[in-house]
Amino acid sequence: MKNLKILTFQYNSVYQHGGAGRVLRRLFEGREAQVTSLFIKTSGASDRTGNINELSVSAFPLQRKWMRWRFRTLAIWLRESFFKDLINKRVREAASKLDFDVIHVVNHGPFSTAFCDASYSDKPLWVSFHDHYSTCSTLEDASKLWKASDRRLVISIEMGIEYQRLFGNRDFDVITDGVAINEISTPKSTKVAPAVIYFAGLLHFDYLPLFRALADSIDLLINKGVPLKLVLRGTQKLDFLDNRKFEVEYRQDFVTDAQVKLELDAADILYLPIKFNLPAFYLYSLSTKMVGYLGSSGTIHYHGPHDSAACNLLTKYQAAKASTSLDPAEISKDILSIIEGDSSLSANAKELAINQFELEKIQSRFWVNNIS
Repeated sequence: MKNLKILTFQYNSVYQHGGAGRVLRRLFEGREAQVTSLFIKTSGASDRTGNINELSVSAFPLQRKWMRWRFRTLAIWLRESFFKDLINKRVREAASKLDFDVIHVVNHGPFSTAFCDASYSDKPLWVSFHDHYSTCSTLEDASKLWKASDRRLVISIEMGIEYQRLFGNRDFDVITDGVAINEISTPKSTKVAPAVIYFAGLLHFDYLPLFRALADSIDLLINKGVPLKLVLRGTQKLDFLDNRKFEVEYRQDFVTDAQVKLELDAADILYLPIKFNLPAFYLYSLSTKMVGYLGSSGTIHYHGPHDSAACNLLTKYQAAKASTSLDPAEISKDILSIIEGDSSLSANAKELAINQFELEKIQSRFWVNNIS
């Protein structure tokens, strides 16, 4: 069989920051020459680049830095409603000039159904569903893609089952972020004071209550003589962390994925917050951050709803300590149990990473070549 050539179409560049871009980059790792990426460009900002050949279709009107919220809102409405058919047509025209065997689409944003018309192409259509439609798309578009696709790729088994219930009993494959074997580190067996709690990423407003509760819980532990330090990589300044009883270190400069991995391995506790207020997100999505944490030396501290897809998985395999409330007293007990415990939670996380998130196996599932 020849090497499969894939045209992947999504709302943003595969080099965009965020979970969706990371999943795609990992799936395509080592096969970048077989991939062409086509995405919607919504602003005039410069794009990150890499080894994957990328083309963009400019939406109209583009978002500009000078636009205030009224102009931004108007621009979004115009391109997603008034000019939607025109932009979809431009997407198809761009694709018609490319050489590929499979169209892969991410169901995110208003243009993801551009290739659903069966008369457009005789090429197989694969669709990835990374998030519940209510957080990134529409019921109509998700249903259309689920029914029109030749392969359905979901981020979790929970999402696949829910979409079968909503849209019909079609087969699906679970395709997530992955951990390479050489990225799986030895669990920490000893800790040096102060124990380091680590988090990487920007924080949406909905996550602030979790971080306030975390900070209050750390203060409680400091009062009991438990030395702790909070390290935040790429996180915006949080005023409520000022004048705390513990050290807060902000690391704002850009670093590579390899450098972040070194920081993860140096930390004792890997903080994994999942917001409480959006069931459509937490019931079905798995964080790429969680997958990266599984292979790192420290112990995962999950903080979020008890019935999330992530919590279900981590607690089933005893791969993390779970805090499922905003009560600082309860959270402080959970953190203390990590500090005073052994490395079994971290060891279980490595076993889970190998069994369910080994990158080579995930890539093999994605790159199945049944195209004659």
